[in-house]
Amino acid sequence: MAIEHGPVGAGGYAPLMFRSVILAAAGSSRAERLVQSVPLSRSIVSRFVAGTGSDDALRVTRELVADGLAVTLDYLGEDTTTPAGAEAARDEYLRLLDGLAASELTPAAEVSVKLSALGQAFDEKLAEEHARLICAKASEAGTTVTLDMEDHTTTDSTLEMLARLRTDFPTVGVALQSYLRRTEADCRELATPGSRIRLCKGAYAEPESVAYQSRLDVDKSYVRCMNILMAGDGYPMIASHDPRIVTIAEDRSKWFDRGVDEFEFQMLYGVRPEEQLRLAREGYTVRVYVPYGTQWYGYLMRRLAERPANVAFFARALRSRS
Repeated sequence: MAIEHGPVGAGGYAPLMFRSVILAAAGSSRAERLVQSVPLSRSIVSRFVAGTGSDDALRVTRELVADGLAVTLDYLGEDTTTPAGAEAARDEYLRLLDGLAASELTPAAEVSVKLSALGQAFDEKLAEEHARLICAKASEAGTTVTLDMEDHTTTDSTLEMLARLRTDFPTVGVALQSYLRRTEADCRELATPGSRIRLCKGAYAEPESVAYQSRLDVDKSYVRCMNILMAGDGYPMIASHDPRIVTIAEDRSKWFDRGVDEFEFQMLYGVRPEEQLRLAREGYTVRVYVPYGTQWYGYLMRRLAERPANVAFFARALRSRS
């Protein structure tokens, strides 16, 4: 969901050792070159990533919106280390939002932004300035922004920036991750009128001191957080592909008397598309998280790290293309 969206499908969390190996590979330039050298990699990646440029993102968005789905677009890139890199990410979002407006794809399509891509790691003030410009452009285009959440060291900074941005742009959303022990408290604090909260499981390697380690504990935390959000006054965005979580969300929405327009489901592009369409046909808002850009490797590796079944899914996809 990052926001990364967290574990997908029914299998839940991958074993800790497996996750650690895959996440280590995500940061390996050698492993990245190896994956990119596989002739079929690009064609398989296209199942999960819209493409490399904004034209690709707009094309996929048009297709999804025509199917009755909503969209949030993520320009891939994180851990920016230079002001020039942060400006480039900012400018790409500004171009993308202009394209969405020109194509009349708002308000069905919004954008998701990683603050690390805007320079959060080396200059929080600069990152906030860039985020503010993106929020202003989104408002002008008739849509909004959701701040992705990354590893736990950035949580406080992201939530503080969220509060400041919401003074001028109250519809700015944020992702919260149920694997963090603090998230229940964050949900209580943020479940306020108009507050858009994307609840995901989490996709980063975190120490036990700050994060639950077992699939069961993460799932239990997810349901507790969901109950807080559903009972609150905000707008919950249930970011999960886990069939159990989806079923519980449908039940909890009825229990708390929420109409289908008072919360939404979010799922990743290329994952369980039939379920996305089923939920949309039943009247729910289903927002598809669509990444694009050249920096797809880290994103793809986190998808694999989330659960072993994703590796098998990727392998089957490779075989089906051969």
